[in-house]
Amino acid sequence: MPNCDRFGLCQYQTNKLVRIHSVRLGCLKWSLNGVILVFICMVMLWNRRYQEFDLVVSSVTTKVKGVALTPLPGVGDVIWDVVDYSGPSQGKNSFFVVTNVIVTKNQKQGKCPEVPRKDRLCGTDKDCEKGAWDQQSHGIQTGSCVKFDVMKKTCEVSAWCPIEIRTSPPRPALLSAAENFTVLIKNNVRFPAFSFSRRNILPHMSDGYLKTCQRGRDALCPIFRLGDVVREAGETFSDMAVEGGVIGILIEWDCNLDWLMHSCRPKYSFRRLDEKESNRTLYPGLNFRFAKYNTENGTEERTLYKAFGIRFDVMVFGQAGKFSFIQLIIYIGSTLSYYALTTLFLDWLIESRCYAAEVGQTYSEKKVESVQDSQQCILCVSYVDEKKLRLVKKSQKKSLQDMKAVSVQPRKVSVFQDDAAHQKAVVCLLQPDVGSHEDAQPPLHRKPDTNRRPRRPAWCKCNCCSSSSLPQEQLCCRWSDGVCITSSALFQQLVLHRSLLEAILLYQDPLSCPAGGVQATALRHCAYRQYISWRFGLPADGAHPVIPSCCVWRIREEYPSPDGQYRGFTATGPDGEL
Repeated sequence: MPNCDRFGLCQYQTNKLVRIHSVRLGCLKWSLNGVILVFICMVMLWNRRYQEFDLVVSSVTTKVKGVALTPLPGVGDVIWDVVDYSGPSQGKNSFFVVTNVIVTKNQKQGKCPEVPRKDRLCGTDKDCEKGAWDQQSHGIQTGSCVKFDVMKKTCEVSAWCPIEIRTSPPRPALLSAAENFTVLIKNNVRFPAFSFSRRNILPHMSDGYLKTCQRGRDALCPIFRLGDVVREAGETFSDMAVEGGVIGILIEWDCNLDWLMHSCRPKYSFRRLDEKESNRTLYPGLNFRFAKYNTENGTEERTLYKAFGIRFDVMVFGQAGKFSFIQLIIYIGSTLSYYALTTLFLDWLIESRCYAAEVGQTYSEKKVESVQDSQQCILCVSYVDEKKLRLVKKSQKKSLQDMKAVSVQPRKVSVFQDDAAHQKAVVCLLQPDVGSHEDAQPPLHRKPDTNRRPRRPAWCKCNCCSSSSLPQEQLCCRWSDGVCITSSALFQQLVLHRSLLEAILLYQDPLSCPAGGVQATALRHCAYRQYISWRFGLPADGAHPVIPSCCVWRIREEYPSPDGQYRGFTATGPDGEL
């Protein structure tokens, strides 16, 4: 199915898992998963995430009751009932209660001086413009300048005279008795998605209950004393009644329509909605004007009232929820990602110093597979005078000897790689006929033949390297000046010993040519592999080990190419495949 594979439709990919057999990690994993599971269940039950929700649709009606006797200056005792103190309609879900008034009696239409103000004082009739008015005027100017009192003269206006002079409301408020007024709030709600309706006057509330219920004893009582409403909003009724304000009555419906946990009752709360401090607002409080008209001796008169009061806004909000299998599945699917926190925490714990370093290193190697960019080759370098391996980037311009390390890693050895005696024993078992003269130990410091090599390059530290035009081949066995590793007896035994190399080749391929018939190329490549196994152990993933120049030339001298041609360094090693 080539067409299918070309688009990747017939392939399946899955993540690689690493299983660590550890009682501590296992217990920690299931403990964390248990904590996450408990948290998810608590959130699900607390927020009812397994339910489908619908918002409330509401209607509100109010009925205020109360009567007060108030002495008004210049008027006398006045009875105020619901018609007098309710004021004009305040709109949907709102009602108004008058708490203070300024009264101006016996106003008639005529001519009288305007109320004095800095820009309204005049000296002559020329200062008054006939027919002029502005937003602060009480009438239309006649063009005459008349006396307001002994000291001031103002422009005469055609208006309802006498003009209202007092601007600040009386203190204390004249209708402070409104604190004891009550209001019945009737609230009907509906949740269309569930075809469910309810009102705040619950089924168990009878007529007798409504006549005697008090909010202090029953939080569900729909009858509220205005003083209690203002107090629960954090205000004092006597202070607020002077200039007025706006109080919000909030009704919250949070309904659970599931059969086992059915609950749908209102919850009331209160707060002030306007700015209460007069010195912070330009027009504090809330007020309006209204008049009562009468006819005296055939002349129409009126009494003007500037009413201050409190407006109560009833605001209804809420939702109802009912079990939904789809919502439950969506919630479970969205919370599965929380279990990734356990993996993240355990990965951090294993790879940090809080856990065993060896386990963390092994875990990283098993879990993470590094892939190097083809244009950015990473080379692995080992110096005889350093215990660790260096990882450096391949460069086309700079000598490998002078390149700075990207990272430094410890040398890791595999089984038998750190046991030269065991390797020697294997050779003896594979070639029992090898004479003692073949296993003789070479001198400890044997000088390699450098007659055929060019002059010592500047980057060489051991005085045995050969110059090269390729930067990746310009590498010495040492980081600092000293004896070359090729003069070591161990180099002779592990890298150059012919019997050892032939035994390794025979071990790898039992049907290969017998001893003495092995080609120099195979021995040379085997020597390269021996050196890498000896000095590098297990190189880092994605890093290519580089054999120093002195070692490469020493191996080539021991096992030369018949035609004298060598391939040189490649990504896999010198002279081609290792």
